[in-house]
Order: sequence, then C-alpha cells, then structure tokens
Amino acid sequence: MKNYELLTVIKPNLDLDEVDKVIAKIQETIESFGGKVSSTDKIGRKKLAYDIQKFRDGFFTTQVLSIPADKVEEFKRQLKLNENVLRIMFVEMAKTQVT
Repeated sequence: MKNYELLTVIKPNLDLDEVDKVIAKIQETIESFGGKVSSTDKIGRKKLAYDIQKFRDGFFTTQVLSIPADKVEEFKRQLKLNENVLRIMFVEMAKTQVT
C-alpha cells in the first residue's frame, strides 16, 4: 500500500458536529477499501481564493492515509459523491530517505 495525503474542503454551513461526521464517514470509506488513516488534522475554516458552489470559505482538513493502489480511483469517486465535500486534493506522498 502507498501513502497518500488527502486535503478536503468541506462546506462551511455545517456545524462542528456535522464536520466531524463527514470526516468520520471519509475514514470509514478508507477502512472499507482496506486502508487506514495515520493522522487527521482539522485546519479549520479558511477563505477560498474563489467561490465554489457560491461559498466564499470552507472547512479544511488533511488526512495522511494508506490505501491499496487499485482502490484509489473508486475512493476518489466516493469522495466526489459526498455532497458536503466541496473540493479534494489527493496526492501520493514522496518516499523519504534517511541518510
């Protein structure tokens, strides 16, 4: 399994409990694909560079996760189907070498 970092922008009109539910749902989806979440960081509410679905800001979270490579496309599709997620950025983490 490869390591990835997921940046998620969640709709700002949700309260903190609903944001936590969205994050928990994302984590459940990762685990259902045989992956695991190493860390979750709730960055908070930030202003967007441009409006997305008529929202000027969003709640940002990052998650470091590992998931099988053959499940990545389906995972991204599931994220796009979530109506509370405005945007995602899903990147593979570089392998660091210790010298």
